[in-house]
Formats: sequence, C-alpha cells, structure tokens
Amino acid sequence: MYTTLINVTQLQTLHSQSASVMVIDCSCDLMQPAVGPQQFQEQHIAGALYADLNEQLSAHDAAHAANGGRHPLPQREVFAQWLQSIGLTHDMQVVVYDRNGMNYCGRLWWMLKWCGHQAVAVLDGGLQAWVAAGGATASGASPLRAPSLFALQDPLVTLVDTATVASRLAVPEQTLIDARGAPRFRGEVEPIDPVAGHIPGALNRPFNSNLNEQGFFKSPEVLRAEFTTLLNGRAPQSVVHHCGSGVSAVPNVLAMEVAGLGASGLYAGSWSEWCTTPGLPVAKG
Repeated sequence: MYTTLINVTQLQTLHSQSASVMVIDCSCDLMQPAVGPQQFQEQHIAGALYADLNEQLSAHDAAHAANGGRHPLPQREVFAQWLQSIGLTHDMQVVVYDRNGMNYCGRLWWMLKWCGHQAVAVLDGGLQAWVAAGGATASGASPLRAPSLFALQDPLVTLVDTATVASRLAVPEQTLIDARGAPRFRGEVEPIDPVAGHIPGALNRPFNSNLNEQGFFKSPEVLRAEFTTLLNGRAPQSVVHHCGSGVSAVPNVLAMEVAGLGASGLYAGSWSEWCTTPGLPVAKG
C-alpha cells in the first residue's frame, strides 16, 4: 500500500503485476478552467481517469459544501457519490497526479483520506516524470467504469473550520502555516481575493518549496530539517495548513507526512474564507 508518494517505477511495477490500481489525472489551470480537461484529452497516463478541481473536487453550492471559500469542499456524502460513479472500491490503490508540480492532485489525495481511503498516493514528478521514463500514454476521454458500492469510512485527516482557527489564535496548540507565495502572504499583492494579507501569527512556506530542481519532492531528511527550522520549537502536531482556497496547502500536508512529522490539519476555507468573514483580524508584512 502506498499512502504518501509513489514513484514511476513503483507504479509501472503495479501495472505489470496487474494490481488493482486506479490512476486519476487532476491537471488544472486556475485562471483558465478549460485548460486542464483539454490537456487530459491531449495526453494522459494510459487508463487514467480525470478529476476536475471545479467539477468533482469542489462544491457547486453552499447547501452541499463542507466549508466556504473559493474552492469549498463538497460534503463527504456528495463526493462519495462520484467515487461510486467511477468504480472505486476499498481494495484499490489510487494514484493521483497532475502536470502542475503536484499541486492540484494533492487535493484529491487529501479528499480520499477524508473519506477514509488510505491507499492513495501522489505520483512523484507528475506526468512529466512518467513521460520521461517512457510510460505509456493515451489521448481522448476517460474510460468508462462500472459503478461501485464505495462506502464512507471514518476520516483519516483533520478538517479545521474558521471558527476553530479564530478561537485558537495565539494559542500554542495551533500553528498556522500559509502555503501562498511570500508577496501574497505579506499582503503586497492580492490578485484573487478581495483583501490582502494573512491570518495573524501564521508562518509562511510556499507550497513549491517542497520540490527540488528536478520537480520531485525533496528527500524526507531535507523536508524534516526545513519544517523543523520553520516551526522553531513548535510541535508538528499543532500545525494547521492553509493557502488561498485550500488547494495548494495540501502539498505542505503531504510533505510533513513524507518528512515523518505525522499528520497535520487542513483549514480548507483558507484565506478566501477568512478574509470574507466579518470581524476577523488581518495581518500584513
């Protein structure tokens, strides 16, 4: 079972063994929503399905959302219906990937854990690594799968809401880590949300800090050293990750697990929900 990262060789081995594997492409372009599905149609890992951030991985209305913000999570029951429609079963190893520095596929990795599915891993290096290794690719639509009876299990990850984050500001038991780029974190620019700045007391670690120059996750030892320096004595189990809309925070969640620092929380509403909630403080600098 792979539960954090899986490399190209390991995935090829699973395929050669005819293991029960479901591969899902999560490629996305935030500013041009049609680009991700188009890229999938042009090239994807052979046999892969496609998950759209805006369609399958986000709620479409507040009544079926688990939180607020620009990309609210769908309620677990709603998401489970989609998992049933693509034929997911509990004995399957799921491998998720994208061509965007493993940013968007982390969302599906986390959501499957949220639904109680442990056997899900991010393909290290994404589609680029697969192609470079000569992995088989295809074009066109996703293959059709027979529906399954996937049932929700207890969550394996922790979802944190706005009220909880707000009530624990400046409390040692909560350490906030913001995954946005430094200029947005400092409030110098804000290209998307209506207010610039960050949650008071938050630390900053841009999500792409987890990758090396070759586009793979850094080693567990390097990640552990970097997070230990950032935390500066704070307990890893106190960490709650966030970003702009709860998507690019997940690479930091994953990186801490790869580093052996254990599970950490996700504030999925993130800055987009925080800055539009009346009465909450904003910091800059």
